[in-house]
Amino acid sequence: MEKIELNQNQKILKNFFIIILGSLALTISAKIKIPFYPVPMTMQTFVVLLLGITFGYKIGLATISVYLLEGILGLPVFSNSPEKGVGLIYFTGPTMGYLIGFLSAVFLSGYFKFGKNIFSNFLKILLSVSTIYILGLFWLAALIGWDKPIFDLGAKPFLLAELFKILILTFLASKLVKFRKTI
Repeated sequence: MEKIELNQNQKILKNFFIIILGSLALTISAKIKIPFYPVPMTMQTFVVLLLGITFGYKIGLATISVYLLEGILGLPVFSNSPEKGVGLIYFTGPTMGYLIGFLSAVFLSGYFKFGKNIFSNFLKILLSVSTIYILGLFWLAALIGWDKPIFDLGAKPFLLAELFKILILTFLASKLVKFRKTI
């Protein structure tokens, strides 16, 4: 009985460690801007999907929830914070829909089964990341008005960089899932 409790405690501690490290990785990915055309890219969506694929939807959701909570509580974890504000004020700004979309994307990428079929992996990752943009665009439109060119403002500049990240993850997905089985 003691051995089972020890194993359970070790698993909880390991998952806690993964969640904290995942939140830290997401924070770092939000802060680093990589030169890309037409706008600089961050690796946030890459890390969100990576967390889901590698650790599954439960740890993925916990990690994104911790990250969002840190930001809402005022820690400068989000992209462009503290320069453009922190806390709930920043969270409820133009990027809130995208940030909420991280939850759906990590859930889907963690829930889907990835195998050796590259085309299937691509479609699953594309669907997962699309939820970030769908929720982001809806929130942006609600915030600034549906009469504005929402797609041109909130998605179009990022699509080339997003495709690049999706392709990397597509080719890594089957290896990342194997890694999940070892932890």
